[in-house]
Amino acid sequence: MPCPALPDGFDFTDPDVLHQRVPLPEFAELRRAEPVHWVPQRSGVAGFGDDGYWAVTRHADVKYVSTHPELFSSYLNTAVIRFNEHIQREQVEVQRLIMLNMDPPEHTRVRQIVQRGFTPRAIRSLEDALRARAGSIVADALAGAGPGGGFDFVTQVACELPLQAIAELIGVPQEDRAKIFDWSNKMVAYDDPEYAITEEIGADSATELISYAMNMAAERKRCPAKDIVSTLVAAEDEGNLGSDEFGFFVLLLAVAGNETTRNAITHGMHALLTHPGQWDLYKRERPKTTAEEIVRWATPVVAFQRTATQDTELGGQRIAEGDRVGLFYSSANHDPEVFENPEAFDITRDPNPHLGFGGGGPHFCLGKSLATLEIDLIFNAIADAMPNLRLTGDPRRLRSAWLNGVKELRVSHA
Repeated sequence: MPCPALPDGFDFTDPDVLHQRVPLPEFAELRRAEPVHWVPQRSGVAGFGDDGYWAVTRHADVKYVSTHPELFSSYLNTAVIRFNEHIQREQVEVQRLIMLNMDPPEHTRVRQIVQRGFTPRAIRSLEDALRARAGSIVADALAGAGPGGGFDFVTQVACELPLQAIAELIGVPQEDRAKIFDWSNKMVAYDDPEYAITEEIGADSATELISYAMNMAAERKRCPAKDIVSTLVAAEDEGNLGSDEFGFFVLLLAVAGNETTRNAITHGMHALLTHPGQWDLYKRERPKTTAEEIVRWATPVVAFQRTATQDTELGGQRIAEGDRVGLFYSSANHDPEVFENPEAFDITRDPNPHLGFGGGGPHFCLGKSLATLEIDLIFNAIADAMPNLRLTGDPRRLRSAWLNGVKELRVSHA
């Protein structure tokens, strides 16, 4: 197998890389030359006491790791592939209380409880309210636009529906949604100097969010209502969540259901406006395949990780027990063995077996149906009210080790 032609020291989790771009050419080189590739790191730079990780870049291999939790653990080092280098080990280990970082059977127990809130019936029950909210969000953005009809798409449009959907789902008063937005931003923005977020600020924000959710759970236990919180916590002895478990579940929702969908919507708008033929097609036909292609194209979570529980083999490489394994969903979603013309943004792509919601297995995204509904509703509202939307600036990207994030996208409807 040929050696991949990568720059010396190239690290796919270096926040400076994603600050500039998703490294699709480098992913393509690894898929060609060495699909499972060892990436050396200085010990501790990612918050772990090892000297690197395996980058897994092919669609088939990402799926294999995702569907074999007995070989590849989320619990041992969590699913986050890179923390701030100053994080303490106990701060990593406390994150095992989040469902994302559990393994079966504990993960199975918690997921069986929380998925009650994500049944097809539960999601359908939100649709009318979220459609109305999508229309209001777009109308407010138009009304609040500055001279020349310009505004920031991220803050005025993309972030609002995911926040309001979470609020609708778990009963957070709409007036508190700004708190959720602020806390979740601070939890994931520790690599971006613009936000000047330290590990301490991020940890404090997580604590505040968890406390807020725990208080909500305690209130529902005292006085149950007809909402998902009551369903999840009202009768703990019947297999429901304790207040602390509910708190960590809301923390997961704030990132997994807010940051990711917001970035998918932002990248989707940018893709449509830079592919005017696709935007015209969408406005004319509104294909139901659009949301899935936006998620494939955006892949808001570039990578998560697993840790090998035993010596094993993957992609012709010997993986040692304790090695960290990076699952690069952005690469898998551009694998030409799976996708015809993966470099093309095609809202009619069908089938579309992308891994933007995970590679299958126990950690497949619980909120997939809600996320695709939100994307579908917001773009329908935009196409109805802002058919002449255009870009007025390049996206300002988030500096992050694992999120394909956008901080600002200037647009105009004039």
